[in-house]
Amino acid sequence: MSTTPKPGDLIPETVWVPSEVQLFRFSAATVNPHRIHFDMPYASEEGYDGVLVQSHLHACMLGKVALDWAGPGARIARIKWQNRRPAFVGDVLTCRGRVAEAESSEGRLSVSCELEITNQRGELCTPGWITLTATENGGA
Repeated sequence: MSTTPKPGDLIPETVWVPSEVQLFRFSAATVNPHRIHFDMPYASEEGYDGVLVQSHLHACMLGKVALDWAGPGARIARIKWQNRRPAFVGDVLTCRGRVAEAESSEGRLSVSCELEITNQRGELCTPGWITLTATENGGA
């Protein structure tokens, strides 16, 4: 973080459109064999409108957006999220956030952020809370 963030500072929006390939690869990387994440006929049999984005992939996206904003040297100290609405391949998902708290002590910076992922209809899919840390000079 090149400057000390202040409560209310906005984290720029990031738009993400999950693809079948991304979900298949994420399932493989996380050893998640559940077919609702890569098999449309099966997902449909289970009552879903499409191939379902993994809950942990939502968390990864929240973390990526926060770290991209914070810059080199920032680390995730804590992450919490809730999956409230499913997201599917092809959905246009927007992640945005703001700084909730920022404090500095003994050369360490701690920044708590509130983030959310909404779909193309403006429906909340995933609220999240992330605490980032860094040294005040930008190193970890």
